[in-house]
Amino acid sequence: QGRLVESGGGLVQPGGSLTLSCAASGGMITMPYSVGWFRQAPGKEREFLAAITTTGGSPYVADSVKERFAISRDRARMTVDLQMSDLKPEDTATYYCNTETGSLPWGQGTQVTVSS
Repeated sequence: QGRLVESGGGLVQPGGSLTLSCAASGGMITMPYSVGWFRQAPGKEREFLAAITTTGGSPYVADSVKERFAISRDRARMTVDLQMSDLKPEDTATYYCNTETGSLPWGQGTQVTVSS
């Protein structure tokens, strides 16, 4: 079954930046019409962060991170990227991509750890 796969996570110092990428995998030939980024920290519920449509239009970023995060589509790489800046320790979480409504099976995500 086709799915979305996340990459780009890692360890970053507070104030640093990181870009995560989401790509189609398996039997999925094209990206879903609307792709979203989510995150889940230990002991917390999954949180919606941002979404964007196939055309790259209508990008939406949650108020909680909109001053620091941005979402975009890279047509050449066929990815949906989440650009994160001014990272804080509270941004530490596993980051996932899915359709905007979370309709696909969730993947393993990519871990982002913000620590000095």
